[in-house]
Amino acid sequence: MFGGDFTLWNLLWFIILGGFVGWLAGLAFRRRGFGCLGNVAVGVIGAVVGGLFFRLVGWHLGGVIGSLFTAFVGAVLLLVVVGLFKKR
Repeated sequence: MFGGDFTLWNLLWFIILGGFVGWLAGLAFRRRGFGCLGNVAVGVIGAVVGGLFFRLVGWHLGGVIGSLFTAFVGAVLLLVVVGLFKKR
């Protein structure tokens, strides 16, 4: 997503976009968000999960929109898996 050198600004954008993606995933999955820190956690972990998932299936989505989509899919997958274990 960032390319080039990793800076403090890149980390800040990663956290902000992670919060946004976590909030969107919360809306899609639970019809509400998870709070500020929860949204960031779901979005950031979802970005990692989505990146691993898309790499596993051989897809690469570039650019900011591709990164947001990848993070969103990963966040939804994360919430589905957590929901499966939580109900048991």
